[in-house]
Amino acid sequence: MITGSTNIVALIGHPVEHSFSPPMHNAAFQKLDMDWAYVAFDVNPNNLKSAVEGAKALNIKGFNVTIPHKIDVMEFLDEIDEVADLIGAVNTIDFKSMKGYNTDGIGAVKAIEEVTPIKNRNVVVAGAGGASRAISFYIAKYGAESLTILNRNVEKAQNLAGDVMDSGLIGEVKSDSISKIGDYVDEADILVDTTPIGMHPHVNDAAIVEAGQMHEDLVVFDAVYNPNETVLIKEALKAGAKPVYGIKMLLYQGAESFEIWTGKKAPVDEMERALRQTLDL
Repeated sequence: MITGSTNIVALIGHPVEHSFSPPMHNAAFQKLDMDWAYVAFDVNPNNLKSAVEGAKALNIKGFNVTIPHKIDVMEFLDEIDEVADLIGAVNTIDFKSMKGYNTDGIGAVKAIEEVTPIKNRNVVVAGAGGASRAISFYIAKYGAESLTILNRNVEKAQNLAGDVMDSGLIGEVKSDSISKIGDYVDEADILVDTTPIGMHPHVNDAAIVEAGQMHEDLVVFDAVYNPNETVLIKEALKAGAKPVYGIKMLLYQGAESFEIWTGKKAPVDEMERALRQTLDL
């Protein structure tokens, strides 16, 4: 029950009505018997500054930030986490210090590291948008041997590869056209798909890589979580490769935000249960 002493955290975006974050976080607060509540606010881009100032005035404890505010919100913060600054976007704000973080990348690497360490691995990332950017910097930070970024627009892949290389976090970053993905998967330890291919309702899209191009030691992570078993994950299972599901990234980025706001260890099992229930898995 919400009372006068309840601590509020929220998601801001435009739109937000389809977010899975409120059930996940509220299940965590309930599990730990915390007087906190998570809500979602649809914030028009024209009102972003007043939303941040208003939240501060109302003693809101933290925000998650989603499209289209992840970049623009940075100008209203006092401090940006080092890797979030490299990424150039934040998805979590801690109002105690008005500091911005990006937990998308950490969510992805924690999901992958349930299956395999990233350190000293050769990683191929498909896509060069915002999700790829967040994940690529964290893959570099976690000690990958090499990173190859593939995209339809090769110039975008080249630019992202250059930015990751310039960070000094990794020794080798390559870029190429996504049409050549088969050539790179053969030598890869980990394949990360950040493209929207296979996302509901386009569940019958052709996978970016087919089973015949994969090897059994390959770890295949798809950032898409709806459906849970994407066309790419189906191909990975056919090949006997090791799948990593998008729901895990959603889970771990949420857990990281929870810990930033509360200082408590997130009840990950309870958060995953709530997510699976919401996604009807």
